[in-house]
Amino acid sequence: MAYTATDVKNLRERTGAGMMDCKKAMDETRGDMEAAVDLLRAKGLAAVAKKSSRTAAEGLVGVAVSGTKGVAVEVNSETDFVAKNDQFQDFVRKTTEVALSAAADDVEALKAAAYPGGGTVSDTLTQNVATIGENQQVRRMKTVSVSSGLVVPYMHNAAAPMLGKIGVLVALESDAGADVLEPLGKQIAMHIAAAFPLALNADDLDAEMIARERKIAAEKAAESGKPAEVQAKMVDGAVAKFAKDNALLSQVFVMDNKTPVAQVVEAAGKAAGTKIVLKDYVRFQLGEGIEKVETDFAAEVAAAAGLG
Repeated sequence: MAYTATDVKNLRERTGAGMMDCKKAMDETRGDMEAAVDLLRAKGLAAVAKKSSRTAAEGLVGVAVSGTKGVAVEVNSETDFVAKNDQFQDFVRKTTEVALSAAADDVEALKAAAYPGGGTVSDTLTQNVATIGENQQVRRMKTVSVSSGLVVPYMHNAAAPMLGKIGVLVALESDAGADVLEPLGKQIAMHIAAAFPLALNADDLDAEMIARERKIAAEKAAESGKPAEVQAKMVDGAVAKFAKDNALLSQVFVMDNKTPVAQVVEAAGKAAGTKIVLKDYVRFQLGEGIEKVETDFAAEVAAAAGLG
């Protein structure tokens, strides 16, 4: 598999490793980007473990809440200019409100749903593409709910009320009042925005992700030259640390940098005189997981003018 200088540059940006180390990694993996990332991490050369936090597309994330239910929706556009467009913002806001009444997290069903003012969400999206002049897509949605309690929304770097680039929902199940749950939920939501948990608890972490971490840890342990039983303990320790650092309930709360989130919730419940359960959460970051194609504008102009 061939690779380009741009691939090496992207690998460097994703891992923080040196340019020559990145080139060697691409050589060894024959241009396989993901394998090169794993190789650099196994060698201890990668500075960044989480790559999916990088924004790779434009648009907006919208959140909407009605008491015990909340939903987050991501709508993508080609440029950030569209995200600032009133027509686009209005569409994301109304589409998110439509999603709040949806029976399931089904984007196709959402697009087929009735849109305020007439037609469907899909019809309005098509009209927006025609009038704004950019491709736009309703990409994903996720709903959380509790039987009793509150769903608390938070928007980091909001572009407008309930619209922005990182939208968070925190589902707290409890008989406690909103005066207790709302400030607690907001603090936890701010933690989620900053700490980027990958699952609610360790058992919910993706099995393939854990297997990948175990493989990387095993490669590092093998390089230590220590006895097999010591290596096995090193691997188990590394995987346990990964799970602890990436599961929300076991993460250290960013507000005090010492207390696990689970204990923060438990303490809040004791103070309120009733149990509080952090049942679920959503963290949508605009463009995560989408590969953004970078273009050389000067080269495009030159090619269009017949100068390339």
